[in-house]
Amino acid sequence: MFKIHKKKIYLLFLITISSSAQIKGIVKDSITGKPISYVNISIENENFGATSEENGEFSIHTSGKSKTLIFSALGFEKKKVKIAEASIVNLKPKEYQIDEIVISKKIGTRTVEIGETNSEIYQAFDNGPKIVTKYFPYLAKYKKTKFIKQVVVSTDSQIDNAAIRIHFYGVDANGYPKEELLDKDFIVSVNKGLKKTIFNVSEFNLRIPKNGIFVGFEKLIIEKNKTEKIIKDFNSNTSRTQITYYPFLLYNRVENEFLYTFSGGKWIRQENRDVADKNLVDEPAINLILTN
Repeated sequence: MFKIHKKKIYLLFLITISSSAQIKGIVKDSITGKPISYVNISIENENFGATSEENGEFSIHTSGKSKTLIFSALGFEKKKVKIAEASIVNLKPKEYQIDEIVISKKIGTRTVEIGETNSEIYQAFDNGPKIVTKYFPYLAKYKKTKFIKQVVVSTDSQIDNAAIRIHFYGVDANGYPKEELLDKDFIVSVNKGLKKTIFNVSEFNLRIPKNGIFVGFEKLIIEKNKTEKIIKDFNSNTSRTQITYYPFLLYNRVENEFLYTFSGGKWIRQENRDVADKNLVDEPAINLILTN
């Protein structure tokens, strides 16, 4: 069921090679003064950003100090800071409100996988730094397998133990992802190669809400995930450093009107980009395994 090699793989490596200035800083809890790990850092209205390291430190490349950084972390209020003032960023903790969870007994004698597609082609995109989501609607037949037991993610990586963050969002009145359904970060890792990785989430007692659920994939833009390669241009006799962050999330080409991406500090409804295939979008290869 999980053999990824049965499908065709197209690798679209969208690598950014930056020659801009590097800005460094640290993110801290405004109350305790402790560093905050794995903060999502976006350049406002741009598809560039970073993630704070485990010690709260971060570095980001930018061509201008007048731009604004947006800091987002689970359990803290979002904050906008001018790049020139971002050497120390203090985030204010907030009282995290989650939807009411009704605890009921799990049996675990039955499982069903949802999210499979008919597409025979996988495509690998460099999806960072952003959060890409896949929407799972609630169906009446899920009543007998109402708990989310596992998340299945298809990736391509050139390194072992590449760190990612998986998100679970409810749905707001406009159909966009809303507040997270967990009250703590779910940081996991994937190994080298083209593969499907299964993550157990049964401890969270998650169920698909009646208006559906978004599952998000976020690659962490940290040193652990980075590789560097020297590229030589023999025509100009120059060299440059190619920086790549792993893993790459795989996508399926499926019939859908749009999908939702968190980029530049906000949620974006990303519509179809292919004029020839107006009803097709690149959907993240993420599945769920439900249980009773």
